[in-house]
Amino acid sequence: MKILLADDHDLVRDTLAAFLENEPDLGVRTAANLTDALAVVAAEGAFELVLLDYTMPGMDGLIGLNKMIAANAGKPVAILSGTADRNVAEQAIKAGAVGFVPKTLAAKSIVSAVKFMASGEVFAPFGFMHREEVDGNSAITKRERDVLIGLTAGKSNKEIANDLDLQEVTIKLHVKTLCRKLGAKNRTQAAMIARDRRLL
Repeated sequence: MKILLADDHDLVRDTLAAFLENEPDLGVRTAANLTDALAVVAAEGAFELVLLDYTMPGMDGLIGLNKMIAANAGKPVAILSGTADRNVAEQAIKAGAVGFVPKTLAAKSIVSAVKFMASGEVFAPFGFMHREEVDGNSAITKRERDVLIGLTAGKSNKEIANDLDLQEVTIKLHVKTLCRKLGAKNRTQAAMIARDRRLL
């Protein structure tokens, strides 16, 4: 099964590609932007699944999704993101994406999602798609709350990752998402805001 993973964040792309390549039935090609991804498809033919980072160069929102859907000969194309919200996920699926994969999912869950979408099914995490709005911010998920607890304890990303049995890159993405949701400039401020709002 051929998978194309396009993401401009080297660490995220390489980490996800490594997990996917550990699966015996998956072959992975990578690209750093939409232009390169389209070139790979043009050169090698359609892939069983294309994963596109929502905010990488060339995407221009869902315009990039539409370009790839047209280029990939009707085979599945999905959106991958560490920051996009539920509305973006819903719009992407309405526009023809076969799924929306938050980068904060555990690696095994991402592998399962990839296989699910490649088989023709639509994937969108229930918890992500059914968050309610709280105090003007997207609700904090259970996993994000776990990360916040680590932040308020002054732990490093590596220490939090070890505590939660996750990859360090996953914790970094959670911290980035938390800062966006809470309107914080950094991890320390995120922890302070969480305490003030009694989110823990």
